[in-house]
Amino acid sequence: MRDRSEAAPSFMALALEEARAAAARGEVPVGAVIVRDGTVIARAGNETLAAKDPTAHAEMLVIRAAAAALGSERLTGCDLYVTLEPCPMCAAAISFARIRRLYFGAGDEKGGAVEHGVRLYAQPTCHHAPETYGGLAEREAADLLRGFFRARRE
Repeated sequence: MRDRSEAAPSFMALALEEARAAAARGEVPVGAVIVRDGTVIARAGNETLAAKDPTAHAEMLVIRAAAAALGSERLTGCDLYVTLEPCPMCAAAISFARIRRLYFGAGDEKGGAVEHGVRLYAQPTCHHAPETYGGLAEREAADLLRGFFRARRE
């Protein structure tokens, strides 16, 4: 098995690429990548504006794409790298998809649902809780978000 500490930065770098591409489209810069056995299965960035769909978060899109690519609603053995702590909707989808590990960049004190807010995976009603690792490329992910929102306020 590949050492997580070696794999994590390169996959998070891909998620950051997706986040930057989302920002270039005028979307909130969040990107996500799903990996299984060291291979990228799917990548996505936020598309809520383009799709006119409030559920088109990077995590939701990458889960849908990975499920289609693998031909299964269960993403057992898959790891998700995302630049921002998932919201309640995305955290629930991650649980339902049976994602093995969740790696995220910046925490989200206001909208997060993993280490903040409802802390979904700590609830007794949560059927599946992935192994969770926060803070990967945290500064870069947070700076990307801060810069995006700063520019929108100017």
